[in-house]
Amino acid sequence: MNSPMHPGIASLLARPLAETIWRRRTHRVSSGVSKVAAGSMTYSSDAPPRPLDDLEEAVLIAATGCTGLTMPDRPFEDPATGSPIMAKPNLTMDGRTAGSPDNAQGTHFFLINDSGTYFLKKLPSGEDVNPFEPDTLLMRAKEAKVKILENRLDVHEDERDFPAYLDSNRFLSNLPGTTILLPVVDLSHQYINGLMYLLTQPDGARPVLVDDRNLYRVAGVKRWVKSGFLNEEIKIPLGLIGSMRTQIEADLLVQNLFLIAEAMGLGAWIHATISPPVLNGDPKFIDRYGPLLGFEHVTPRWRARDIFNWHVPLPRFANLRAHPVALKHEGEYLIKAKCPPNYESMDKAIDEVVDSKFGANGVYNNRELFNQIYKEDFGARYLDEAKSYSPEVIDCVRDVCNYIHDSHRRFPAHCEAIHVPGIWLQVHHPEIPYYDQYFKNGLTEVHRQHDTLWHQG
Repeated sequence: MNSPMHPGIASLLARPLAETIWRRRTHRVSSGVSKVAAGSMTYSSDAPPRPLDDLEEAVLIAATGCTGLTMPDRPFEDPATGSPIMAKPNLTMDGRTAGSPDNAQGTHFFLINDSGTYFLKKLPSGEDVNPFEPDTLLMRAKEAKVKILENRLDVHEDERDFPAYLDSNRFLSNLPGTTILLPVVDLSHQYINGLMYLLTQPDGARPVLVDDRNLYRVAGVKRWVKSGFLNEEIKIPLGLIGSMRTQIEADLLVQNLFLIAEAMGLGAWIHATISPPVLNGDPKFIDRYGPLLGFEHVTPRWRARDIFNWHVPLPRFANLRAHPVALKHEGEYLIKAKCPPNYESMDKAIDEVVDSKFGANGVYNNRELFNQIYKEDFGARYLDEAKSYSPEVIDCVRDVCNYIHDSHRRFPAHCEAIHVPGIWLQVHHPEIPYYDQYFKNGLTEVHRQHDTLWHQG
């Protein structure tokens, strides 16, 4: 006989999505808040801070991770000509609660609470288990969490102002009892893969990449223009390409987490993080604030051309162009951008991207994986019939990436290798007396039922 479902999870699953979206509101004030200084509406809680329990956090952790396998539901050939088109852009087939360009899934999450600061590993989907069973949620949350700091990630209390915190955020953000979910995005992997996908256009439609930080010169592809592989009448600046839209993943995932928290009857708040350069341990701020997350950075050696290309006037300002490229914990990479010094050269980094897709152990050589996605023998048909990147595409992208690294002493140059969006989601038990005292519709029935459903009253 099956045991009854946990009442909080049962309520979460029964909550109508449209109603959750319609009634979603930001709740900034967490339980046990010491003081909300607001003139005649100043408020102080009589209760101590009340952190989320392990199961509440486990639900949120699950919502950051993989939820099953995605589908390559795309055409293999041009319907007008019948010629094959590239149909294997994905970097992974693991699906998530939010979409991702070419399913890059470059977004990683940190979790911050009273017990410390954790990196959340992305676990396999676990499709053969009930994802909403409390023991499964707790087990997978424990497996995902890598403790990187023994304390809540923060600056010293005397430094809780700009440029670390922004304006009034510093009074309610990252307080005792709150749980923070912080996204960071590895852009480098999809930057390489996205360039390859861009150059799989048909003959005559492949653009020439130009460098808007270097007088719009051709970005290492002269031979490809000369050969006719690229159309010199179509030009795209590297700055316009930007981050290949990969940063959008984080925004979508954070919004989904907000809705999950709302449907659980918790308070949630998306707002500015500690300033990203402070947060990730940028060389410009490390002396004042310390390493915080402790990302490894690359600072390109200054050259005279940086005056014109990047508006860096003197060598002593070279760290203006520093960017994070890796995060290690106990000698193990937690995040490793596809660029030097993590790799001997850009060619080696590109090799790993290609091998991860088409090598012996790559995604598109894993027939068992596609048997789990497709019915009958359609997985094998897809793998055999769908086109991969041509050698010309890979070699052209090598020239672009090497140009970027050689010209600008970092990769990517026009965006970060590891992007910190600068927002985080705070989740907490809302301070119910505060909302009852001041607001007509401050809480929903789900907030009022939360303790009964999740904490047995």
